[in-house]
Amino acid sequence: MKRSEKHLNTLDCWTDAGLYSEPFEEIATREIQRVARPVRIVVKDGARRVARPSAPMSEREASPDPSVQRKDLHSVAAVSPALHPETLGDSGFKRLLNLKYAYVVGAMANGITSVEMVEAAGRAGMVGFFGAAGLPLDEIERAAHQLKQRMDGLPYGFNLIHSPNDPALELETVRLYLSQGIERVSASAYMDLTVPLVYYRIKGIHRDRSGSVICPNTVIGKISREEVARKFFSPAPQKIISQLLESNLITREEAALSSEVPVAQVLTAEADSGGHTDNRPALTLLPTLMATRDQLAEKHGFKMPLFVGLGGGIATPDAAAAAFSMGAAYILTGSVNQACMESGTSDAVRRMLAEAGQADIAMAPAADMFEMGVKVQVLKRGTMFPLRAAKLYDLYSRYNAFESIPENQRNILEKEFFHRSFEAQWSQTRLFFEKRDPSQIQRAQSDPKHKMALVFRSYLGQASNWANAGVPSRQLDYQIWCGPAMGAFNAWTKDTFLENPQNRKTVLVAMNLLLGAATITRAAVLKHQGIPLPPGADRFTPKTMTEIEVLLRHND
Repeated sequence: MKRSEKHLNTLDCWTDAGLYSEPFEEIATREIQRVARPVRIVVKDGARRVARPSAPMSEREASPDPSVQRKDLHSVAAVSPALHPETLGDSGFKRLLNLKYAYVVGAMANGITSVEMVEAAGRAGMVGFFGAAGLPLDEIERAAHQLKQRMDGLPYGFNLIHSPNDPALELETVRLYLSQGIERVSASAYMDLTVPLVYYRIKGIHRDRSGSVICPNTVIGKISREEVARKFFSPAPQKIISQLLESNLITREEAALSSEVPVAQVLTAEADSGGHTDNRPALTLLPTLMATRDQLAEKHGFKMPLFVGLGGGIATPDAAAAAFSMGAAYILTGSVNQACMESGTSDAVRRMLAEAGQADIAMAPAADMFEMGVKVQVLKRGTMFPLRAAKLYDLYSRYNAFESIPENQRNILEKEFFHRSFEAQWSQTRLFFEKRDPSQIQRAQSDPKHKMALVFRSYLGQASNWANAGVPSRQLDYQIWCGPAMGAFNAWTKDTFLENPQNRKTVLVAMNLLLGAATITRAAVLKHQGIPLPPGADRFTPKTMTEIEVLLRHND
């Protein structure tokens, strides 16, 4: 008898001793959640049973046990392999950033993604990006020093935001990052490539001894438009390279090597997120950007792999599982992290976020791109900021000077918005721009519409600071960047320990999302093999870190 025939009757078969005694309905959910080991469903006497996590007879024995009769063997009807959260996502992306988990804590401006949050993510094998946008350079530099001292080689990065109204600030931020050895940036709100962004990417590029091109600085772009993604996944335009050469910011060798690498090796498909967003649906955006990646990688013949992750709307295990199932190299979270204890915001904001529903959001004019009509997604529950911000943009669009606005409307702005006269508000605004960009003051003195815009922008910018500081008298003016993901997270955590804002920690939330994604994926694998699951077996409720550690063990 041939060996294959000899072992045919025991191939992946189980005896009664290899099955759990508990009924399928009682044990299936637990075993599906124990994601570090396979789950096998066995049919015995027409009933489904769960096999113990040991080898089948074909692996345990060199030959069939003579005492085991064919009638005592039970074949496996379905298998869901082990799926540890560490295996989710693209392994190449994790190697690039030296990560354990394909999980990115996105950069939320004004230090909301704080030093403490970035450190917590890095120590857990994830990566966080400090929310540098909107902060003065001295605060960014202080955060850079703190993270360099604390991280000791662990992965972290900083935000680099497009500043069309202040390109000098963008360049100075890049200079700071280069001087501090910041090797990863999350480039956000870019509508086109800029000189500072390309400067950051190209500076220090060189060949190693084997001739491979080494780019020391990694750009992770947050992109919601295909045409912008094409620019990021292509070499830097020669026009910008020439400008950098003429300014003596890069060497001729760096200029020459720039044609062999994309501006960004990694892009986050930014769907319906908080803050700057185009409200893109993830189901259409991610596949489109992955196809764009493949097209451009082939066109340019890049030697390095390109990666696309997904952010925006990810705050539940189901959303995380969907992202990985669609092929996302990683997932990026934002709104949900703002509700965590390490975030650089106030307890008042955390409480407001914990009460938010998916419909409790609105679009409002952005402070940094006010004149361009760009909007950000914010919380509307408990604050009048979206309405007031929209009112400011409407008045700016209709009138060429503050004095041209009807008197009754001016009175409302001064009393309810600014809490002072327009001129007093201008004096405060002027002090800000004397330090940041004096040219704006000169322009305002000759252009009353621009003066009005600067004053309106000052209200919008302060609204975020009032929220982060938790100023009680300004709660109606709080600007809280938030997407519908926050409401989904609150619905998922309702009546659990994570419903309380005090229990929300960045890594705990992340591990629940990752373990939940693995659980839901494993349940789907069984369902696709025709196995009906008991109610709740394809769901995942929040777990404490102790419970998570138990579920991640390979053995009982």
